Amino acid sequence: MARSPLAIDPRWPGAVAAALVLALTIGTLIAVALRAEWGGGLGSADWAAIRFTVTQALFSAFISVVLAIPVARALARRQFAGRKLLITLLGAPFLLPVIVAVLALLAVFGRGGVLNTGLAWVGLPQISIFGFHGVVLAHVFFNLPLAIRLILQGWLAIPAERFRLAASLNAPVGRLLEWPMLRAVVPGAFLVVFLICLTSFAVALTLGGGPRATTVELAIYQALRFDFDLGRAALLACVQFGLCVVAAVMVWRVTGRDSMGTGLDRVVQRWDLRRPWVDYGLMGAAALFLLVPLGMIVVRGASGLFEMPQSIWAAAFRSVLVATGSAIFCTVMALALAMRGGAVVAIVGVLPLAASGLVVGTGAFLILFPFINPADAALIITMLVNATLALPFALRSIAPAVTGVQADFGRLGASLGLRGWSWLRIVMLPRLRRPLGFAAGLAAALSMGDLGVIALFAGEGEATLPLAMYRLMGSYQMDAAAGAALLLLVLSLVMFWICDRGGRADADL
Repeated sequence: MARSPLAIDPRWPGAVAAALVLALTIGTLIAVALRAEWGGGLGSADWAAIRFTVTQALFSAFISVVLAIPVARALARRQFAGRKLLITLLGAPFLLPVIVAVLALLAVFGRGGVLNTGLAWVGLPQISIFGFHGVVLAHVFFNLPLAIRLILQGWLAIPAERFRLAASLNAPVGRLLEWPMLRAVVPGAFLVVFLICLTSFAVALTLGGGPRATTVELAIYQALRFDFDLGRAALLACVQFGLCVVAAVMVWRVTGRDSMGTGLDRVVQRWDLRRPWVDYGLMGAAALFLLVPLGMIVVRGASGLFEMPQSIWAAAFRSVLVATGSAIFCTVMALALAMRGGAVVAIVGVLPLAASGLVVGTGAFLILFPFINPADAALIITMLVNATLALPFALRSIAPAVTGVQADFGRLGASLGLRGWSWLRIVMLPRLRRPLGFAAGLAAALSMGDLGVIALFAGEGEATLPLAMYRLMGSYQMDAAAGAALLLLVLSLVMFWICDRGGRADADL
């Protein structure tokens, strides 16, 4: 993200974007810190929430990575028809709204799910998905595909020439090639999943199962919405921010340290392929674990579409509006920051990784409460916070492309007198359609499924589709909730596809 030496673009849009990000992260944190009751300290319930948050995140990350390693190895070793489609499907849960994933797991592992129905049929006792094990199960379901993709990239980065050399020397591939790669990749994958699990709100809200399974974010929500204890909510928000900062710094220091070198992009040929049934069995088991719950959502949701109340459609409209605005804000901020470049912008761009949606939402609530009813600004605040939280992912997509365009066309543009809007319109934007479309689609999909910020602010008339779906689940209208889940899933995927497809259309012109 280094800035071009040629001043062919204005710097003020990047400064405005950086100021907005700082206001929504550091600014809201300051508001939280000023309101926190530091003298009162943390109670026993608060310490229990902290322990549960860290413990479930550690277990979830450990299980996700341990299960991902053999599956990623199998995908790297085997070539078969439908392999690319399987890898694409394995990435779907990352775009899946969390509340939809929870309902999908309930359809399989819940009280009336497929598994308990089968256990009752053979006379065995039923199992409960609520509590610690349910939270861990949901996080593994949600993050296993991400861990697989991260570790698979490590395997695919090993040059084919390394495998050819190992084969010619009859050297052990696992010890000489795969183990060093895993030592470089696995710690980063573990910490990324750990950070995601630290900030998971919807999973604990729906599957926590009581006071003994409460995360810090859930405790913040309860302190604000039910107890209206602003001081305790602010103190817990500071604790949550501290946990996220520690995890984010560890991710930043660990990831991307090692490299397997470069090659000639030859197709990898493996001579150590034994026991193919093990690899195919692992891939099949992972596909069943991830795709069967999604299939249940489609099956149950199709009939539930006709049982949804009319309010669901209004909530869906609000979700689309929020997601569209969030995608636009996020993409514009990412482009402005990427064009400005520099170390400061790089730091500002990763600040949202250390910010939890509930922490930012709590700070915004504290700032707005003395002046207006926070529910009146629910959709705008949700839009801005979602755009900010998706910013690191958008920057990762856009910044390298901006750097490449500036390096390739910067001097030519300067010699032709292209500056400001002319440079952006004629040179930059046509060559950034692919990363801009992907970033917008990702931001829109993530915003569609948000249940954190809107849960703090929304009243009956401001609920988005995830919140309306959660309320249906709370009133035990599971068929209607399944219909809402299917609608939310379709809208999320369609918005991602529209943005991504729009970025790919005629991208080479």
